[in-house]
Amino acid sequence: MTNHWIDLKNADVILAMGGNPASNHPISMKWINRARAKGAKLICVDPRFSQTAAKADFYAPLRSGTDIAFLGGMIKYILDNDLYFKEYVVNYTNASFLVNPEYKGPAELDGLFSGFDAKTKKYDKATWTFQMDEVTGVALRDVTLQDPNCVFQLLKKHYARYTPEMVVDITGTPMEKLMEVYKLYGATGKPDRVGTECYAMGWTQHTVGTQNIRAMTIIQLLLGNIGMAGGGINALRGEANVQGSTDYGLLFHILPGYNPTPNASWPDLATYIDKNTPKTKEPQSVNWWSNRNKYITSYLKAIYGEAATKENDFGYSWLPKTDVGQNASWLMIFDKMLKGDFEGFFAWGQNPACSGANPNKTRQAMTKLKWLVNVNLWDNETGSFWRGPGMNPKDIPTEVFMLPCCSSVEKEGSISNSGRLAQWRYKAVEPPGQAMPDAEIMNELYFKVKELYKKEGGAYPDPIMNLTWNYGERDAAGKVKHVDIHAVAKEINGYFLEDVYDTKVEPPKLIGKKGALVTSFPSL
Repeated sequence: MTNHWIDLKNADVILAMGGNPASNHPISMKWINRARAKGAKLICVDPRFSQTAAKADFYAPLRSGTDIAFLGGMIKYILDNDLYFKEYVVNYTNASFLVNPEYKGPAELDGLFSGFDAKTKKYDKATWTFQMDEVTGVALRDVTLQDPNCVFQLLKKHYARYTPEMVVDITGTPMEKLMEVYKLYGATGKPDRVGTECYAMGWTQHTVGTQNIRAMTIIQLLLGNIGMAGGGINALRGEANVQGSTDYGLLFHILPGYNPTPNASWPDLATYIDKNTPKTKEPQSVNWWSNRNKYITSYLKAIYGEAATKENDFGYSWLPKTDVGQNASWLMIFDKMLKGDFEGFFAWGQNPACSGANPNKTRQAMTKLKWLVNVNLWDNETGSFWRGPGMNPKDIPTEVFMLPCCSSVEKEGSISNSGRLAQWRYKAVEPPGQAMPDAEIMNELYFKVKELYKKEGGAYPDPIMNLTWNYGERDAAGKVKHVDIHAVAKEINGYFLEDVYDTKVEPPKLIGKKGALVTSFPSL
């Protein structure tokens, strides 16, 4: 979410598209209704007449999967009727930036962009760059937005095809409903008006999910609704800690701290930092990711401790690296599994036998495994995939291990909700039977795997043997007896490994005491 749940109360218009907040996120309706009590309007665009549609001031139907056409038409409507917030667009977006004159878009290349290689099916993006001032190195701009090569004019050219008639033909939305939505939402492009958008799986779980959200982002930037109270684009998550899982690196393409996953073309830490640190000469650019070196080094120190030194690149060589161009996303994992590329699989807190787009394919992929570990509150379709439709257990070699874990009320720890509010949850009751907190399962697994590597060696034991695990009191054998979840939280926040002084003043001033929590990101 770009804004917080509570901030919905500040909106003048709320567009619910790609989600059903009244049913699936009922607390959000508290704040939507708070806004409506002050005169705000709720628009619902949905293939079906949902609970949100029943509560909405305006409802417009559309065919499933035609969101991009619907939003593209709104972009054209905003541009054609000069409804965009010009001061905002000129000063706070790249609309005025001049693009390489060699750039060509789909309107000129029959659906493709310039630089497409028909053999490799990839793009050479050389023509997609901005024109730069030869002296300052800053992007050239046209604040009048009239230059044919500025982003604004290229945007107009790209969306010129999205006429109301074409949109209606694609989406099936009645013309009067379509124009009603466009008119109401398009009216928020003013200093005293603001609109917000709420989406969920109805947008993301499409092959064009990213493009759905990018199209809405264009609308919000044109109307000046990003960075405004009551504005933004807000993802309504279906579970309390989805944001927390993202922050802590449970996505395939990032490590904790939003550090990109290393690949084989970044063999050392210097190369990694160079390739992943934005460089700009723009005087107004904050360029927050110029702190990349701090983030990645702090992460390496956290996982490798004293073994991570300046002399060995803080253990960067021990990090696993993907092949160049490798796609290790969720869907691709099961493609590889189906081909027999995996021996084992941990299904931790998920149920891929049901949640994937093609459950039959997912379950067939699991038959290629030697073992599967299902960590969950109960037996589910993934743990018992071998008993599913069309399965003959006698023909399936996969050995399944069921590890019962704790629910949120049976363990202590933090969550970060969609509004990025960190909340601490205390343990309320003891878990039943053999159920254990996830951290305790990981704790046992960590020390057992490390013990096996120490005993048996392996092709490359260094990444495992150099890991550190300082999350609680140790027994006589050196193993952590029980994970101190507060120690985990301390590491997530970051703390000083030694006394740190500001040497720019005399006498040097102590700014961080050893063991104390860092107070802000730049202190890492």
